[in-house]
Amino acid sequence: MPYKSLQEYISALRQQGELIEIHEKVNTALEITEIADRFSKQDAAHNKALLFTNTGTQFPVFINGFGSERRMAMALSATDLDEPRRRIEALFLQLTSPKESLWDKLKMLPLLTELNTWMPKKIRSKAACQQCVQHNPDLSELPILTCWQHDGGKFITLPMVITQHPTLGTRNVGMYRMQVIDATSTAMHWHTHKTGANHYEAYKALGRKMPIAVALGGDPAHTFSATAPLPENIDEYMLSGFLRQQHVELVKCVTNDLYVPADADFIIEGYVDPAEEKFLEGPFGDHTGFYSLPDYYPVFHVTCITHKKNAVYPATIVGIPPMEDAWIGKATERIFLAPIRLLMVPEMIDYRMPFEGVAHNLVIVKIRKTFAGQAFKVMNTLWGAGQMMFNKCLIVVDEHCDIENPQEILHALMRNCSIATDILITKGPLDVLDHAAPQVGFGSKIGFDATDKMIEKQEPLSQNYTLVAHDITTSVTDICQQKPMANFTLIHDRAIENTDFATIVWHVLNNIDPQNDCSIIDNSHILIDGRTKIQGMAPRDWPTPVVSSLETIQAVDELWNKAFSIPCLASPSRNYQKLVYSNSAWFVKQRE
Repeated sequence: MPYKSLQEYISALRQQGELIEIHEKVNTALEITEIADRFSKQDAAHNKALLFTNTGTQFPVFINGFGSERRMAMALSATDLDEPRRRIEALFLQLTSPKESLWDKLKMLPLLTELNTWMPKKIRSKAACQQCVQHNPDLSELPILTCWQHDGGKFITLPMVITQHPTLGTRNVGMYRMQVIDATSTAMHWHTHKTGANHYEAYKALGRKMPIAVALGGDPAHTFSATAPLPENIDEYMLSGFLRQQHVELVKCVTNDLYVPADADFIIEGYVDPAEEKFLEGPFGDHTGFYSLPDYYPVFHVTCITHKKNAVYPATIVGIPPMEDAWIGKATERIFLAPIRLLMVPEMIDYRMPFEGVAHNLVIVKIRKTFAGQAFKVMNTLWGAGQMMFNKCLIVVDEHCDIENPQEILHALMRNCSIATDILITKGPLDVLDHAAPQVGFGSKIGFDATDKMIEKQEPLSQNYTLVAHDITTSVTDICQQKPMANFTLIHDRAIENTDFATIVWHVLNNIDPQNDCSIIDNSHILIDGRTKIQGMAPRDWPTPVVSSLETIQAVDELWNKAFSIPCLASPSRNYQKLVYSNSAWFVKQRE
């Protein structure tokens, strides 16, 4: 059943033992982040949602509400994360099966009725989200977080940003972080590839101000839908209606004509003026685990804030995985397997986006192989499919490989992937947050065909791999001269232990541009340089990993026994301090 409110979801978590409430005063600057990070990296038994009731404002802060497989399924009103996918597959089969008789056609009527319940519904009465109206808005009255020590300021991190195309009338609900500038304005961080940016360009071409509404809270299915990689003209509220199996009620804003979810906790209304000078937004500790560095984005002017009487402020933090966003990504992976397989890649059996790949850096695809070169067909299809175009490293295996098991994936690479013939390096769009790309949003990708080659009549290979730690100043030429070399050599920062495979994978994938950092030698060896790049080697400004300061860690350690009845959890940031080479968001800063 759908949730009538965020409060109802919080109550469900409380009943299921999935929530910890903190009544001790905790600073919204840095301390909530540090506490949430400690919980998000625990095992399932100790990883809890958090409700901070003493925030220095009238509103509690709710965080890590999506931060486990169980909570993510609960948020979507599902028994497990594969349930929505199974519903999509059953629906597709029902819609596409032959209708040979009148009775077959009549059996479609209940389905059409069900489809209608997913469509958002406008209401005329005053909604819960408008119980309190502030015509003189002040963002400082909200418990907006300062997440990490080098962030450019406070950021709204879980907003549903609602826009409408000025001529087509299509709606978009996207999730774009918002840096607070002052009491009545924020930056609006939408990337070039995003629908919000497309709407902005359309208003700019017309010379018109762009109305915007930002919703916070409500049924968590709304929030998830705002993150989903839907085609541009598919309404996110229709996805939310499908997930909750009940339409989303929408109400008209107070100061513009946009419609917003009636059950939201907060609505921030306003506009962007495309003729206005942009704001230098950032840095921000991002979901890659590194800081995204400052860049210019439009300014959002707040005209009104409305909220429930008992509103709860929802927030999230992102950083070195796994964190709450990893489970949002896991839900996306499971749900969107169905449309990818049914509409684009029928040979796909399954796929995984490992947490260490921060969604776009690594995808493992399992296929049912029936012809030579099929893995390359799959690579090219996926790299041209929606937000999968941002993927940087793609490994294709066959149906016998357990893609939940890293050792089996490595075994498939060593047995099946010929360095001479089975590696594809190409160019294409990349995520704007990919700091290793030679230019923003564009760079190279690498694909590995690790499928069994019996169709190509190639004998299984006998290859090996090695993880090599080197100082970041050692040249690749010098490393290549060190013999013997393994077939696959992965070079990582000396600061990471060779046994810490998850950290190596995360760090290396963030730090490579395959065309420049993957060297194929004698068609029998590949050397992948995933180290931090130093001055003269970095194509652009090079960011540092996202960690809490030692002062924040110590402050939370001292606060812990007052706030919690459980033993103090260790700070994950201590494990990554050795990878931070400068006390700023930058390691290499080429431009002043």
